[in-house]
Parts: sequence; C-alpha cells; structure tokens
Amino acid sequence: MITAKTPRIDLHGEEVAVIYALVNEFIKDNYKMGNKELVIIHGKSTNILTKEVHSVLKNNKVVQEFYLNNWNLGETIVKLK
Repeated sequence: MITAKTPRIDLHGEEVAVIYALVNEFIKDNYKMGNKELVIIHGKSTNILTKEVHSVLKNNKVVQEFYLNNWNLGETIVKLK
C-alpha cells in the first residue's frame, strides 16, 4: 500500500542521460533497506522521462512489477522482489 512514508524519487527536470543511474541507485538502496514498494515521479508532459524510467525498470532484476499510478499518471509505482 502506498502511503506518505513510501520512498519516492522526483525526476522532474533531470536529463534523460542520468535517469539510468538515478533510478538504479534508488532501487538498489531501497532493496538493501528491505522496502518493497517505491514511487518514481517523472511527470506526464511529453512522456520522455516515463519511457526512459520504464525502460530502466524492465531491465532491473530486482523489480517484480511496475505500473503507472491510476490516480496520477505522472508517477510509476514499483514493486521489488
């Protein structure tokens, strides 16, 4: 369940070139801490960041599943193994 205490990272204004490193580092740190759900905020304007974030998540071995938040399409919810 997503709450105010769910770890989140805000990627607004970030360059596409650094998304890979930021997202993977965020996932790695939270996986080590035992967190099972995360929120990645990427915005919903041009979908460039969304596509890059989803590309990174598809290739990360500790990601069990991910999906857009139905209530806020500018966020992706990530579940870790």
